[in-house]
Amino acid sequence: MASTSWDPDILNEALRGTCNDASLCKRYAVNIGYWKDPYIAYFVRQPKERKAPEISRGYYARVQGVGRLLKAFLQKTGCNCQILNLGTGMDTLFWKLKDENLLPRKYFEVDFPSIVTRKIHNIKSKPSLSKPIMESHSGESLLIDAHSLDSSRYAIIGADLRDLPKLEDKLKKCNIDPHLPTLLVTECVLIYMTRQHSASLLRWLAGLFQTAMFINYEQVNMSDHFGQIMIDNLQSRQCNLVGVDDCRTLDTQKEQFLLNGWETANAVDMIKAYNCLPKDDVKGIEALEFLDEKELLEQLMQHYCLCWATKDSGNLGLAEIAL
Repeated sequence: MASTSWDPDILNEALRGTCNDASLCKRYAVNIGYWKDPYIAYFVRQPKERKAPEISRGYYARVQGVGRLLKAFLQKTGCNCQILNLGTGMDTLFWKLKDENLLPRKYFEVDFPSIVTRKIHNIKSKPSLSKPIMESHSGESLLIDAHSLDSSRYAIIGADLRDLPKLEDKLKKCNIDPHLPTLLVTECVLIYMTRQHSASLLRWLAGLFQTAMFINYEQVNMSDHFGQIMIDNLQSRQCNLVGVDDCRTLDTQKEQFLLNGWETANAVDMIKAYNCLPKDDVKGIEALEFLDEKELLEQLMQHYCLCWATKDSGNLGLAEIAL
């Protein structure tokens, strides 16, 4: 297991590196044709090197799996809800949901101020990104500075998820509504936080929102040899997986929610998630690139999972949501 000793500044810098890596992998997969995303090119440069087919299929499963759960939540709420995406990086979901006429009442993003600054710069300098924000905006003037953007339907906040008082203050300033059904999303975020910090975050969010669903995409089965190789590779880049204890099994993934105020929790590894996707779609993406052998893909997918948790005081049937 990874050591819990860590230097926050070194870790924060390393996390910015993982954000860049993930963005490049997504851009590459979109270029090949795994899924459509007309907006990612505005945030991420063209990758210089080829990515392994296993990586692209893994990202396909991730994007589709998270998307299926997210759209099920939007359907349950009739889009009368808000989305809070934590550790967002260069994610383009706001624009894609607007194109599909699936925008929630408001969409919030949170990430480190340095990442937010870069994202806001791209939005301000590219009309294809700024115009949809203005089109969805109503009411008073749109607020934008180097570290934050706040419109009536979309907000970007620069904050550290380990500093809950500051995060809460910034969310309140952007008019987060504790009474509105809320979808929370994290992708490879909690594992980089100590158990105490992630437990505090999950407990705080469960207490803040009366009706909510939390989608977490993350590593799992990290106690075996392959998991240790993943840990060692990230540690060599100063990425200490200080939250890895919650990623030992699917059960520990669920427990971190059930022990911190959430009523239900489900978890599946990405092999199962991949097998839940529409067969024709999967057949189409598997024809894009030749995969020499499936063993590495299966090992990778066994070491990532989707976990989703709910609390449903509004009796919307959130516990029924499944892949």
